[in-house]
Amino acid sequence: MSASALINVMVRAARKAARPLRRDFGEVENLQVSKKGPADFVTRADRRTEEILRDELHRARPAYGFILEEGADEAGDGEHHWIIDPVDGTTNFIHGIPHFAMSIALRRGDHLEAALIYNPVNDELFHATRGGGAFLNNRRIRVSARNGLAEAVIVNGCPHRGRADLARFRRELAVVQREVSGLRRYGAASLDFAWLAAGRFDGYWERGLKVWDIAAGILMVREAGGRIEELDAKGDILRTGDILAAAPGVFEPLARILRAVT
Repeated sequence: MSASALINVMVRAARKAARPLRRDFGEVENLQVSKKGPADFVTRADRRTEEILRDELHRARPAYGFILEEGADEAGDGEHHWIIDPVDGTTNFIHGIPHFAMSIALRRGDHLEAALIYNPVNDELFHATRGGGAFLNNRRIRVSARNGLAEAVIVNGCPHRGRADLARFRRELAVVQREVSGLRRYGAASLDFAWLAAGRFDGYWERGLKVWDIAAGILMVREAGGRIEELDAKGDILRTGDILAAAPGVFEPLARILRAVT
């Protein structure tokens, strides 16, 4: 299948799923003051979005398998797998914050072949194909040209309450904060990757992510000219979920200070 055909399939699925998801998001604000609250509503929206994406992608490529956040994995032909996070940034969604995205990647064997990250609220659609570059609404994007940490803005993902690695994160945060221009935390890993790829900030690290959180973003950053490695340089990113990604001129100094933290 050609790269353009792959992207067309993914875009059609994402845009179809986006229509009800936008309506759901419009209802979230009204649910903030209800006794039940928005959590159950958002869970249903998450599952419905995944079902639409799964059905549309399966219709287009029935032999391909699936790795899903909500549903059961499907082996398919054993070679091709769609990796889907239907609503990345559900906490933002629940609170009416318009910073969340659908994330779709296609993996063939050991290679990530195509990626799509779509925020349906502002209609920013990022896509990438292996060897074909990265794009935002069909405009080519590149990571920033910044060098060093002094003027860099770095994004991180803070561990959730109760996570065992919270103390280590605080140590990492302290050493990075001393060296950089600013730190940010946006709450949607897929969009962190996409915004890094678009040059909106300069580096990103996070631990303990799942394969559906990162698969599309890994390809997006690489195709935009960024560097991305396992945070501790010890294993496979998709297995550990520990991520370090940055523009080329920022990667080495950021890696050096983070990897020195024990």
